[in-house]
Amino acid sequence: MPAKVTHSIPVFKKANELWVELIGSPAAFSLESRIFHSITICIIILCAFYVPYNFFAGLHIASLSGIIFVAVFTWQFYISRFKGKEHSSVIFGFTGIIIFSVNYFTNAGINGSTDLIWPAYLLLVFAVVPYRQQSLWLTIYIACFLTLHVLEYYYPEWVQYPFKAGKGQFIDRVTAFPIPAIAIYIIIKFIRRSYERERQLVIEKAAAIEVRNEQILLQSTQLEQSNAEKSKLMSIISHDLRAPLVNIQNYLELLNDNSVDADQRVLLEKSLLTSTRITMDMLSNMLFWSKTQMEGATVNLTVVNLLTALQSTMEMEKMLALSKNISLNYKIPAQVNVIADADMLQLVVRNLANNAIKFTPAGGIINIEAHVELTECKISVKDNGTGIPAEKMKSIFTLKAEPTFGTGNERGAGLGLLLCKEFTERQGGRIGFESSPNEGSSFFIFMRMA
Repeated sequence: MPAKVTHSIPVFKKANELWVELIGSPAAFSLESRIFHSITICIIILCAFYVPYNFFAGLHIASLSGIIFVAVFTWQFYISRFKGKEHSSVIFGFTGIIIFSVNYFTNAGINGSTDLIWPAYLLLVFAVVPYRQQSLWLTIYIACFLTLHVLEYYYPEWVQYPFKAGKGQFIDRVTAFPIPAIAIYIIIKFIRRSYERERQLVIEKAAAIEVRNEQILLQSTQLEQSNAEKSKLMSIISHDLRAPLVNIQNYLELLNDNSVDADQRVLLEKSLLTSTRITMDMLSNMLFWSKTQMEGATVNLTVVNLLTALQSTMEMEKMLALSKNISLNYKIPAQVNVIADADMLQLVVRNLANNAIKFTPAGGIINIEAHVELTECKISVKDNGTGIPAEKMKSIFTLKAEPTFGTGNERGAGLGLLLCKEFTERQGGRIGFESSPNEGSSFFIFMRMA
């Protein structure tokens, strides 16, 4: 049994491929043409049986009709399928009327099988003629049908009876039945198949439209984000970066004034240094962020010793904290190695430390620690500064974050934490925070252990 099933599948597939080849592909032929090709092939096959049967049964006119059918439809099939010319609906329609009219009178009239075949052939006519002609052909066939029956009623002698009632009539009806049955099967099959194909095309088009809409929505979102980024950049250039540069200019003008005494000069130089450092930090963050937006940051992940990578940064941040009278302590185990980009990691930790210094008042404490948690290293920067207001917590890692002033009136560009998030995630890490207003904040990042 398995062997038979295995061999039957290729045979069925080849037969289906042959059938598609005979009727033509949907891409090359219309539905009406493919139905016509199918009907023609089936009529030729049926006539191959009915022509000899009718001849030996004594139905010579019926046999001759079959031959005419074969000749007409073979010619129509040839010019349609292989010459690319449209089949003639007129020939198809009137061939049926002529043949069935002759058969009606030569094959027992109303007692014969012509009335059984006639409606099925009309269904075939509907299938192969243009839609606008269907009403016309319906009228013609009904008129011819009624005319034949009226003629038989008034001139019954015109009707010939080639077979006797009973067995002969039984054989005639039984052998005629496959013709309308096969015709109806072909039409319904093509209608169903066409419907399924159209339905699938509609589904595919709907899916394509949905994908296109998603792409448009994504592009719209990206465009909005791009516009927001441009607005943010222009805001930084026009105000956040210009303001400290103006301050630096004012400080330099005052220092250039010989009337400034020594004590005032020391204070001005200290203010100038602070403004310069803030401006440099702001400019660095802006350049880093702009580069990542235009080119994408290049990440060079390697095994990095955490203490070696961050020690110089921590020492500089410690000195910066002292200038605000803030105690900054760091505790990083010497043996901890992580997978990271050393430059990116330094930038992230430096920004977190700068933020802590910015929002911690004089006399405050900042603790930077690192310890291992399973397969990750947690680096935390904790301060006892002003904390983050609840309404700002959701946006601190986004472009929506508004620049704020620190405890020493330091102003940032609002890009530092956004850079921290982007650079941490590019290294395969994650970032988070905890904060309480007026009690301080704790920012932490998790990096993969080497």
